[in-house]
Amino acid sequence: MAKKRRVSKKKITVFIIIIILIIAAIIGAVILLNKDNHEDTIKVESVDKIKGYDYELQSNATKYYSELFGELKEVLEADDIDEAKYAEVVTKLFVADFFNLDNKLSKNEVGGLQFVYKDFRNDFVKLASSSIYKNVESNLYGNRKQNLPVVTKVSVERGTSESFAYGDKTDNEAYKVNFEIEYEEDLDYQTSGTVTLIHSNKKLEVAAME
Repeated sequence: MAKKRRVSKKKITVFIIIIILIIAAIIGAVILLNKDNHEDTIKVESVDKIKGYDYELQSNATKYYSELFGELKEVLEADDIDEAKYAEVVTKLFVADFFNLDNKLSKNEVGGLQFVYKDFRNDFVKLASSSIYKNVESNLYGNRKQNLPVVTKVSVERGTSESFAYGDKTDNEAYKVNFEIEYEEDLDYQTSGTVTLIHSNKKLEVAAME
């Protein structure tokens, strides 16, 4: 009868140590890779706010949008707020952010959302994500090659006051504002339309866009 070969404890120990080192190396590589990817991810932060209105300016905003935000800040910090002017500037900001897709990190980062009536925001995001934002590729790492629209100017007509029904409510002094958009490059996106703004406490919020 052949004798059974015995594996020495020393060899088993060496084998276990090698396995542990391999596993540790793999885990270390994964952690390092994730760390590098995290560091390379584009970070969007709030860089300015308008007190009392919850409006925020994000770090990825365009120069044009930033200028409009400064204009809105002046309007809302005035002793007597010109509501018609407020409606005009909010419309410009909403349109400039919504149709400017180039600075968005993904199709789920829908522009202009902070200006939309709060009860409509979820539906607004779903609609935008399945339409104009549908084909926006991810740019979390800043390597997107896709050509997307950049808004350079929004022109508006002074809004007209009219009645607007939404849900079980009606705003008898809602603003209807017509707008026109200029882009850095014509990529066949919407160039004109109408926004309806309703009163929500002390704010004017977008309730509809045509």
